[in-house]
Amino acid sequence: MKGVIFFLCINSLFLSNIFGQKLALKSNIPYWATGTINVGGEVSLSKKNTLDFTYGYNPWTWEDNKKWKHWLVMPEFRHYLCETFNGHFFGLHAGYAEYNVGGIPLLYYKDAKHYRYEGWAVGTGLSYGYQWILGNRWNLEATIGVGIVYTEYGKYIQNKCGAHIGDFNNWFFAPTKFGINIIYLIK
Repeated sequence: MKGVIFFLCINSLFLSNIFGQKLALKSNIPYWATGTINVGGEVSLSKKNTLDFTYGYNPWTWEDNKKWKHWLVMPEFRHYLCETFNGHFFGLHAGYAEYNVGGIPLLYYKDAKHYRYEGWAVGTGLSYGYQWILGNRWNLEATIGVGIVYTEYGKYIQNKCGAHIGDFNNWFFAPTKFGINIIYLIK
């Protein structure tokens, strides 16, 4: 009998943690301004910890073969100082991306206006953010992160079907996250 009571108590705690979780759906507003389709989610793991996940995809090529094509995934573990989905939080994130960019000025590829870069990148970093409660089911979030990134890429002349110049790799310290997210909470 004690075993059955113990099992029911553990099962009840387990089920209340699963079904009592909060879930949030989100989208990064500045990311949309770059033409990148994006969606994210965040699920509470405990009273102060969550797991956040972001996915972004940009399939567009503009005139003169200008492009910022890419897709990326970025999971993040977050610790809130007060309670989940409210106030200050710190995060540890990782990410993977594949890209094909060129014809536009870029921060880390100074000559990207004249060349095209095609490759992949992986990185990790630390972030800080804040969530404001806007209403019963709506929040607004601002977040920023920095970290280290490793990338391997091919460099090409910018024009369409441009000549391959060479293959390269690079490590760099960089901003790894920036977001102003509109959030819908599913309780």
